[in-house]
Amino acid sequence: DWRRGERWFRRMLTDGDIPQNAGNWQWVAGTGPDAAPYFRVFNPVAQSRRHDPEGRYLRRWLPELDRLDSRAIHAPWQAAPAELAAAGVRLGADYPAPTVDHDEARERALAAYREALTG
Repeated sequence: DWRRGERWFRRMLTDGDIPQNAGNWQWVAGTGPDAAPYFRVFNPVAQSRRHDPEGRYLRRWLPELDRLDSRAIHAPWQAAPAELAAAGVRLGADYPAPTVDHDEARERALAAYREALTG
């Protein structure tokens, strides 16, 4: 039931908006009037680069990455070691290393959705 998640998430938000939050949960759960297609898996790095190319949001909430340039801040684990060192960033210490390979996780999720739909 998407409403359980929506209620919990709303309590955790610092800028909660009831209609926006409920609508997003319905979209993701596939119960809204314009349900998310199962094959659409957002790439957080691509979304960040597209909608915030300068990395303003990341700089505000992740000050440990503030000295990285706008190209590297979206995916610091892809930056050259010299670039990280110049910015004073140590992956795994100042900023965590990735826990998921997005491309691999996307393929596994799509395969699971296909299997669920086709049996």
